[in-house]
Parts: sequence; structure tokens; C-alpha cells
Amino acid sequence: MSAAHSETPVCIAGTGSYVPEKVLTNADLEKMVATSDEWIVTRTGIRERRIAADDEFTSHLAAKAAERALEQAGMEASEIELIIVATITPDTLTPATACYVQQKIGALGAVAFDISAACSGYLFAMKIAKRLISDGAFSNAVIIGAEKLSAFVNWDDRSTCVLFGDGAGAAVLKKASSPDEGEILATEVGTDGRQTHLLNIPGGGSACPITIENADQRLATMSMLGKEVFKHAVTRMKQSAELVIERSGLKPEDIALVVPHQANLRIIDAIAERLDVPYDRVFTNLQKYGNTSAAAVAIALDEAHRSGRIKKGDNVVLVAFGAGLTWAAAAVRW
Repeated sequence: MSAAHSETPVCIAGTGSYVPEKVLTNADLEKMVATSDEWIVTRTGIRERRIAADDEFTSHLAAKAAERALEQAGMEASEIELIIVATITPDTLTPATACYVQQKIGALGAVAFDISAACSGYLFAMKIAKRLISDGAFSNAVIIGAEKLSAFVNWDDRSTCVLFGDGAGAAVLKKASSPDEGEILATEVGTDGRQTHLLNIPGGGSACPITIENADQRLATMSMLGKEVFKHAVTRMKQSAELVIERSGLKPEDIALVVPHQANLRIIDAIAERLDVPYDRVFTNLQKYGNTSAAAVAIALDEAHRSGRIKKGDNVVLVAFGAGLTWAAAAVRW
């Protein structure tokens, strides 16, 4: 039996998501770079993605997702004690995007901070918030995955610009007062810092500040070695998902839905096969949104929940993988 069951149980009380209005289709991209709808769909499964307006920042997306999660949870922003925003595209390097979110939603009593774990960030936030609530430091939290990746994409690089989109997803976590409220059964996170070169934004930090001399090199945009990332992603996501399933005392047949990181349909196919879960129990929405990094699992979880794919008592496995390299998983009884 996992140690999780001797702790104060923590449940997901509500979910929410928000994506910008502007849709960028593969046909639109064909006019921007040398690519085709067939090439993109065959290799990634992505058909369109959402792009935030110029005056719409990561904090705006995050705040809207948080408000929808709070509404579903039946809670006021003033009741929230902790806000964690997972993002690699903050409004500003400092202060944290979570501080802007706190201000925007009016959660002025909340402690607020960001974490940067790329596509795994939302599940890192879930593990941190679960522990802090379980330990009694806070009675509730809003965790948010939010990205404006369009601001960090080189729109002339056809290998990466077709992949990414903007959006945000959120969940309200709180102490579970009865088994009927469900429980986050197990969480797992991991990092391999030896692979930092595979997926990064090389410029814009202290190692490579953007200057007048290098401004035309677009160093503050996404750089990726796709084939290498793919191999690591499949292996690590399988391992972390299996760990949380085992720690929760579950078997593959007990899983009602797997909500994987939405980066590439080929990766999702490979994960479903290796976890021995039927494909109709795997949730995908990357065809609509592309890879929204830390927001991807958060948006997918909200859409699965609101569309009725997740019902009370269902066992759900969330799993992600991102730059760092990082990976994470969670098993949740709804």
C-alpha cells in the first residue's frame, strides 16, 4: 500500500481552461513557411493551434483558466491560499506570473509563485500543492499551466513553428473531506539534466542575454532535436505512468482514462501501446491546440472532465514530458 493513503487525502475540486480566439491552421502555416498540411498531420497529428493576441499575456490566459476552475469548485478567489503557475513563457522574468494572476483574479490572500519544468510543469505543481496541502501548510491551492509559446517561436523555422500553441489550464486542489470527493492517489516527477541540450530556449537568460549585436539571431526562441526528444519521451512517460499506477494499487484495466502530454500523436500512440491501455481510453486534443507545454495536460484534463469523459469514481492517469529533460505523472481517483 502506498504511503499516500496514510496522508491527508487531497482531491481536485474543479478544473478550468482557456485558449485564445485566434486559430492558426496548417493551411495558414503553408503560406508562412515551406511546409504542408499533410507533412504536419502525418508527423505530429496537429491540425491547428491557438495564438494569443499581442496584448494577451500568459497571465491573462492563466487568470481566465483559474477563474473557470474556481467557478466549477464553487469557491471565491478570496478563499484561495496558494497559487502555483507552471510556465516557461512568463510575462516577465520577475516578478512571477503567479503574482500577476493573484492580482487579476483578486486572490489577495494567496501565496503565489512560478515553477519552470517545461511541459511537465503542471504535474510538478500538482505534486508540490498536494504535499503542501497534505502537510497542513495550506488547505487549498490553484495550480495552473499557462503558456504564450507564440512569443518564443521562430516563425521561419518550419521544424518547430508548426508544433506550438498558446493556452492555459487550471485545477483547484483541496483537502478531501470525504472519499466521495476523490483523491490524488500518487504522483511522480523526474529530471535528467544531462539532456538540457535537446530542447531549450538558448537566449534571454543570464547565460546569453539578448543584445543589439545578437538580436537578429532569434536566440530567445525554441530549439529542439526532435528525434532524440521522442525516444526519451516515450521511455520516461511509460516509466512514470507505470509507477503511479503501481503505487495506487491499480492495474491497466482499472484506468478509465489516460491524459498524456499533447505534443505529438506518435508519442501518444506509443505510450498507449506500452501501457497496455486501449486507445479509446486515451484523451487527445492536440489536433486543435498543438503543444501548449505546461498547459497541455491541464487543458486536456479540463476538456475530458467537462465533456463527460471522466465520471465520479473513475481512475485517471496524467503523464507528461518536457525540456530539462523532465517527466511527471499522477494517478487520480475522480
